[in-house]
Amino acid sequence: MNDVVTPHPNVQGRLIRVLLVDDDTELSELVREYLAREGFSLDAEADGTRAVDRALSGDYHLTVLDVMLPGVSGFDILRCIRAASHIPVLMLTARGDDVDRIVGLELGADDYLSKPFNPRELVARIRAILRRVPFEGFGDPTEPAAPLDVDDIEVDVRRHVVRRAGAPVELTAVEFNVLVILLRAAGTVVRREDLARGALGRALTPFDRSLDVHVSRLRKKLGPRADGRERIRALRAVGYLYTQGDS
Repeated sequence: MNDVVTPHPNVQGRLIRVLLVDDDTELSELVREYLAREGFSLDAEADGTRAVDRALSGDYHLTVLDVMLPGVSGFDILRCIRAASHIPVLMLTARGDDVDRIVGLELGADDYLSKPFNPRELVARIRAILRRVPFEGFGDPTEPAAPLDVDDIEVDVRRHVVRRAGAPVELTAVEFNVLVILLRAAGTVVRREDLARGALGRALTPFDRSLDVHVSRLRKKLGPRADGRERIRALRAVGYLYTQGDS
């Protein structure tokens, strides 16, 4: 395989920098080599305290964060990151540990991947997240510049700004994408499969609750409608509906 680092095709020639927070040095080196072949630059960090500072430095486009770290929990690191930044975070969890996955998503992780993992899947997850990050340099140029305005919710798609009744609402990248998709289809049902592909960049697997957790967090942040009704209704085994008028 060619070891020459080439720019990631989805960011118009810019080299994508990834921060891996994991104390497994052998794994970190293997991931670094594989990502280099795929056009990414990866730095590894094993110290949790330094990891927070590096993730918030502005030098990286995405953080891959292991839950199990010596001396500090990956969840604590995620809390610190989310308190100050929207940088995408992909959590690495123990295989079959649903609790870790759900907790990570509830704390603001964009997605998760179980260990041990295939490096190809890691690359696929990273690319899926980056395709949907609405930050400058990553947004889809075909997105309309005009803000979305539904009832008391206003969304500036280009600037990743959400306001409810004029007050700002802080959302993660995935929550933002879920909201945009639902608002564009306000009053109609969006199938779970379509929402997952649009917001997560992947299909849902059996017993995968990641989408439901993101929607639940979004509901809490937006609160109820002015008339007291819920904004986002779940239709069991079908999808989600952003309510509008009598819907």
